[in-house]
Amino acid sequence: MTAGADLIAEIEDLGRRLAEAKSSINRRFIGQDRVVDLTLTALLCGGHGLLVGLPGLGKTMLVDTLSTVMGLKSSRIQFTPDLMPADILGSEVLETAADGTRSFRFIEGPVFCQLLMADEINRASPRTQSALLQAMQEREVTIAGQHRPLGRPFHVLATQNPIEQEGTYPLPEAQLDRFLLQIDVDYPDRATERDILIATTGTEMAEATQVFGADDLIAAQRTVRRMPVGEKVVDLILDLVRACRPGEPEAGAAVAGSVAWGPGPRAAQALMLGVRARALLDGRLAPSAEDVLALARPVLTHRMALSFAARARGESLAELIDSVARDVSRIEAAA
Repeated sequence: MTAGADLIAEIEDLGRRLAEAKSSINRRFIGQDRVVDLTLTALLCGGHGLLVGLPGLGKTMLVDTLSTVMGLKSSRIQFTPDLMPADILGSEVLETAADGTRSFRFIEGPVFCQLLMADEINRASPRTQSALLQAMQEREVTIAGQHRPLGRPFHVLATQNPIEQEGTYPLPEAQLDRFLLQIDVDYPDRATERDILIATTGTEMAEATQVFGADDLIAAQRTVRRMPVGEKVVDLILDLVRACRPGEPEAGAAVAGSVAWGPGPRAAQALMLGVRARALLDGRLAPSAEDVLALARPVLTHRMALSFAARARGESLAELIDSVARDVSRIEAAA
């Protein structure tokens, strides 16, 4: 069998297992297919996800269900204003042995896991938020001068409440950029909410079953990186990201007049990986332009900011991204 045929067989087998995983997740997290797909996309790309939504929409349940289905060791941290970095990373304690000798012993914090839920991450102080910067980028932490590796794989799924801004600290741009996707969790529609009511108010709750293991997820992440991407899709990714940067030749008048700062190279990398994972979840062997347009908002929203004047005019960043994506797509299609 050729290398190409081997890859096709891997992709098809992985697609079947992912369909089984989604079915298991949906037994508990009902009716939010888009949210589930985006969260799995972040995991398949080896990245982190920022779940933004109102309280009570199931964000915590989703992360708990994912840890079961994907077979990952998970931890949960409730971020509060008095949370300290040591509460996340761990600390060294001085112990006295029976013979009277003293030595330091490191006690691991909850960050030493494979799937970390950072609940209401913007409620902690900037000092505490920064404790995750090295962990999210380098998959290790440095404590007392010693490098300590984290779990393999290591993913952060953070939640953020969009309305309770009093007593919160906005995430710095450097940390936002470390999230592969921003995943907006909206209210369910009427039919879905009815299903949720019936499924969650009885005597028994549906249980999720394990489909993957940690090694399986790592292998899936390697498969995603091997999936082919056509030149037109690569060009569309570059054109879209560069068109969202004020000052670039590709940027239009709307971006130049409304955007304070635009996405960096990590946005293009996130799109390049994300479109592959989205195609895989959809049962396709290679991504298309449609995948780029579908992931434009989740990849770019938290990597851009409107200017003060644009906010005063009531402009929407999401609408601006959609407009730029449509314009770039039309130009690419006409070329």
